[in-house]
Amino acid sequence: MKNSVSLGILLTSLAYMAFTFHDAIIKILTSSIPVWQILFFRSLTILTFGRGKLVRQTMRSPIIKPMIARSILLLCAWLSYYSAASRLQLAEVTTLYYAAPIVGTVLAWLILKEEVTPARWLAVGVGFVGVLIAYNPIGLTISWPVYLALQAAVLWASAMVLLRKTSLHEKTIVQLTVSNVFFLVMTGVAVLCTWKTPDMAQLPLLIATGVVAGSAQFALFEGMRQAPVSVLAPFEYTSLVWAFLLGHLIWADIPTPNVVFGAAMILAAGLIIIVSEKLRRRIAA
Repeated sequence: MKNSVSLGILLTSLAYMAFTFHDAIIKILTSSIPVWQILFFRSLTILTFGRGKLVRQTMRSPIIKPMIARSILLLCAWLSYYSAASRLQLAEVTTLYYAAPIVGTVLAWLILKEEVTPARWLAVGVGFVGVLIAYNPIGLTISWPVYLALQAAVLWASAMVLLRKTSLHEKTIVQLTVSNVFFLVMTGVAVLCTWKTPDMAQLPLLIATGVVAGSAQFALFEGMRQAPVSVLAPFEYTSLVWAFLLGHLIWADIPTPNVVFGAAMILAAGLIIIVSEKLRRRIAA
């Protein structure tokens, strides 16, 4: 479709914006509610909107195995990320994790045989440099937490490449159901050991994680149906801009000049993709 790539960019950008709001809510909750329980409530809320017919349709999907494999990759990515985050500074773990768009672009080129234009490589590179400038990590040495953060980036990128492959053969709502049934089962086991009854102030936030995450997942899955991974990869960096904004609004964090400059470079990376894809369509026409 003529506007397929533009729609994919829009949906993916909205998805990462929603994921940032989701992370902000989780940051508020983790001071009193275990992470496993938050993820359990999230998946339970998302699946509440499903129907029995949808679950049966999901179980009969011809690509159920690849979708489960993708869910395993996502779970391992999150476990690696949270383990690294407990031992590294936020700036360090986030910078390492933002290697994911670069890995995703390389995997899309190798596995999906996508044509990665110079403009796409440039956008990924500019965005990553923007992250380095914004966070200014210093003193990082090779260690187990650093390895876990890089592992999380590789696992997330691999899951996104597999998502692109499965999204071409199955409905978005079916893929969303598979992921959340898997997470509900896996987190449910841990919740039995870490359960903490939420109060009336925490319960709405727990439900909100499901609503926001469900919307984000749907937008991300559908975005992957519309555009190649190498086009969408740089837009993962846009979540950093939303993180700065929410940090200021909720916790009164004041961005330093290097943060502002880095965020500008991240936005520039997105503009490179948008402009280059428009030029490609005009030339093709």
